Amino acid sequence: MKILVCISKAPDTTSKIAFTNNNTSFDENGVQYIVNPYDEWYALVRALEIKESIGAEVTIITVGTSNDEAIMRKALAIGADNAIRIDAEPTDAYFVALQLAEFAKLNAYDLILTGKETINFNGSQIGGMLAECLDSPYVSVASKLEVEGKNIRVEREITGGIEVLQVSLPAVVSCAKGMAEQRIPNMRGIMAARTKPLEVRPALPVDALTSFSSYASPATKSAVKIIDANALDTLVALLHNEAKVI
Repeated sequence: MKILVCISKAPDTTSKIAFTNNNTSFDENGVQYIVNPYDEWYALVRALEIKESIGAEVTIITVGTSNDEAIMRKALAIGADNAIRIDAEPTDAYFVALQLAEFAKLNAYDLILTGKETINFNGSQIGGMLAECLDSPYVSVASKLEVEGKNIRVEREITGGIEVLQVSLPAVVSCAKGMAEQRIPNMRGIMAARTKPLEVRPALPVDALTSFSSYASPATKSAVKIIDANALDTLVALLHNEAKVI
């Protein structure tokens, strides 16, 4: 079985976020990057669990520059067999999905896993676009996945319950909490990652469909107002006139 896991980098949550060029660009100075947690903890680790249980080759892939190779080495240290980097700046989801799809078409993967979203953009677009490009079945926000011959059994949380799906392979699945548990690379894995193959491929000449016009930081949180438990009229007035929620 061949499994392709799509990963991307994201700023560590402890990094201070700032913008430059009149708020049109993300300022990367001093930012520490990590593997996007949904890609690492759920998509990659579930792929490795499948590899350990039934046998599989696990390849990671990202669209990015040479600066992304540190996070790729971490994914290799966790247990991926090999890595592919499409040499391009990831301009938008459409651009990334087409780059991933082109590589996947040439290598006939049985299962393609992504995280449900990235923690920096929260777009949840790549999985669906990738599946469309490949004309493959797609399940989003899956919390459990089992391989059953030429099919997979997938569970996902829905309002009031759990939805269970049977999907024929090849397929694309975006992974959410519950899919697997986080793994920490051990020393053996870290040493092995240094010699595992990391292949760099040129990007397709694809024009991005969207661009970022500006960024802005969230509004500063206002001070908390303490209202006496008996002052219900004051509370209602504040909710109506200031919070404007009633």
